[in-house]
Amino acid sequence: MITMQDIIEEGHPTLRQAAEAVEFPLTDELKATALAMHEFLVNSQNPEIAEKYGLRAGVGLAAPQINLPKQIFAVHIMSYDEEGNEAEPLLSEILFNPKIISHSVQEVALRDGEGCLSVNREVPGLVPRPRRIRLRYQDMEGKEHELRLRDYEAIVVQHELDHLKGIMFYDHINQQQPWYETRFRIIVRASDWVIISVLFFYAGRNYFYLSCLDYLALSCHGREMRLK
Repeated sequence: MITMQDIIEEGHPTLRQAAEAVEFPLTDELKATALAMHEFLVNSQNPEIAEKYGLRAGVGLAAPQINLPKQIFAVHIMSYDEEGNEAEPLLSEILFNPKIISHSVQEVALRDGEGCLSVNREVPGLVPRPRRIRLRYQDMEGKEHELRLRDYEAIVVQHELDHLKGIMFYDHINQQQPWYETRFRIIVRASDWVIISVLFFYAGRNYFYLSCLDYLALSCHGREMRLK
């Protein structure tokens, strides 16, 4: 079982190293590690388990974060109903050798910036990323798949992909104007969330109309969710 003690922090050289491609078939050890990465995310989003083991909630975890420089990451993004109960996964996968094969020109950023399980501090600033991506990856058997993602799911995946390249999320922040917004960027926020197909955004008691975004994010559990 992976815990916070297994996750390396910024400053560790592995986090700045380009990860190696994974060869198939996988060894039993690598399979077990990949499954444990996904299990960590599921556990971290379970309030009882997270409290018991001191886990910080996350929706993504890349292999370099556990000091394994391989092109692997896991994601676990749940949807929630209007009562704040888990509905079904929006995206819950283990991805090997992932690669973005196309992306939109339009960018998106989380309104309050991004966080990371390997960064134990707040880093202010917007992290602009393509709003839509097309991703190719392999599963645990080596079979190729493609995903088309947008908005929050696209942000999470790009955050994890950066780890495989030795890039940290704050590398994308405009250091002179960290909260600078362009007219092409859609700003969304994910604290704890419910995501459904609507055209408005709720966070706490404030409403923000998003003419181009069909997601509703609700603060459900009062627990901070980290991209990874």
